[in-house]
Amino acid sequence: MSHIEFGQIGVIAGKEFRERMRNRWVLAVAVVFTVFALVIAYFGSAQQGAVGFRSIDVTIASLVSLVIYLVPLIALILGYDAIVGERERGSLELLLSLPITRLELLLGKFFGLAGALGLATIAGFGLAGLLLVYQLGGEVLTYFGGFILSSVLLGLAFLSMAVMVSVLLPDRVRASGAAIALWFFFVLIYDLLLLGILVVGEGQVGMDFFPVLLMLNPADIFRILNLFGFAEVRELYGLATVFPASLANPWWLGGAMVSWIIAPLAVATWRFK
Repeated sequence: MSHIEFGQIGVIAGKEFRERMRNRWVLAVAVVFTVFALVIAYFGSAQQGAVGFRSIDVTIASLVSLVIYLVPLIALILGYDAIVGERERGSLELLLSLPITRLELLLGKFFGLAGALGLATIAGFGLAGLLLVYQLGGEVLTYFGGFILSSVLLGLAFLSMAVMVSVLLPDRVRASGAAIALWFFFVLIYDLLLLGILVVGEGQVGMDFFPVLLMLNPADIFRILNLFGFAEVRELYGLATVFPASLANPWWLGGAMVSWIIAPLAVATWRFK
């Protein structure tokens, strides 16, 4: 195995990050996250006949749905052309002619995009979090901080999938189609399939089997991470009946999310070589 030059990775990552900063991408996404987060936090209790910043559990439960739909889509759009775009523009051969390995190029691309996505997520939800702390007190900081961190991890998992798609497919059209297909599958279709399994199995699916299926979707891991700690929300979403409390440890779930970041990136590295 060749020696990895972290300086080379940093140069590529810095280039990717600066490009996103120059085209106002980070600012635009952060503003979108801030606006949606504030609106949802304020009106999240409207179905109970009340508005305002009322409780952290209702706020996070409302924001989870937003993040599951929005963050994976943004991550996939951000990363699907990371490699295939360079190939189509004819700049990939130029980059690979430089004293840099394919692994360093791939990791540099990923870390640069990850930095931009992470900054946009933290800045966007962080502003809403500061307002929540002001309105509800400092005790909400731990919960909302965990929510922001898990949102970043969810974004990185789908960014890793996007980079994998960018390596595997030969042109941007197919790569963009595959990215959208991944979003539809993990965000919309997967849980419908699980619901179908429960219906067909008449609720007899073993407790040892169903949690494994939930762990095969980073969106479901994110949902469990943020909702299982609130008893009322857990009961409302039915998580208590399909996911055992023994597996709901945040460190275990966080490790599973990190695995979702590493695995697609490993496939991309293998194929790119």
